[in-house]
Amino acid sequence: MSLTIANSIDDVLTALAAGARPIAGGTDLVVGARQGKSPLPDSLVAIDRVAALSEIESVDSQVRIGAGVTHSRLMSDPLIIESYTGLADAAALIGSPSTRNVGTIGGNVMNGSPAMDTGAPLVTLGAVVELRSVGNTRQVALSDLWTGPGRTSANPDELCVYIVIPQAPTSSGSAYVRLEYRRAMEIAVVGAAASVVLAEDGTIASGRVAMTSVAPTIAELVGASEAMTGMTPAEAVTVIASMASDQAVPISDSRGSDRYRRHTIGVMAARALDAATRRATGETIGVPVNRSLGIGAAR
Repeated sequence: MSLTIANSIDDVLTALAAGARPIAGGTDLVVGARQGKSPLPDSLVAIDRVAALSEIESVDSQVRIGAGVTHSRLMSDPLIIESYTGLADAAALIGSPSTRNVGTIGGNVMNGSPAMDTGAPLVTLGAVVELRSVGNTRQVALSDLWTGPGRTSANPDELCVYIVIPQAPTSSGSAYVRLEYRRAMEIAVVGAAASVVLAEDGTIASGRVAMTSVAPTIAELVGASEAMTGMTPAEAVTVIASMASDQAVPISDSRGSDRYRRHTIGVMAARALDAATRRATGETIGVPVNRSLGIGAAR
């Protein structure tokens, strides 16, 4: 195996063009190799020293998050907590402190797991990924990026450089809630994210809901915004819970049956929407929602 240590994005792109695979925290790559899911690549390029990939900045009415930003930074960054709180919720639930300190948002997104925690809040926040290769840059919607469990539409020579999120509107809030059996090193059994914008009268002006671990990819709830618009938060919670259970297409495995997941995704979607609307009114609910509201494992 060969390892190249990159100091710039151009260094990374050159290595990818020659057949290398990028590695930052390596939390997914190493675990997958140990479990026999996939062998380690013959050639790796380390991207953790590329300063441009570790920035969070506001640019032209949007926020650009470098692919190398760690989960621990996302869960504590003032801008993310203030305007994109659902993403902070998700980052705070990933793995253990050691995992969060090295694992990155780019790695989480590009791994393509339907159980990733950051995926659902990014979908509800309208995020896109910026992919770059030698001589080309393109932005891809998350719905077009994820093509199946562990699969993306990115080309082998493309690097995820940024996750780009539109500026959060006023009177908006977001949240991510996960069903969990324990408080660390847990993979989501089911999870749900919601983002809403409230009208002046307190009803919902628009909103989005997305689900974790109930489909081959992160699944956005079809028709959620249309269904919620004009409703009070209390009315919307009941409707969204039913829609989530109806649209979920989960599998059965050792952590939960399809029937169990279909029921609990409705519960998680309702709780995520409730927390998002409360945050939109200005109520402070700490990150993550699971800990602040006592959802999930007690310890």
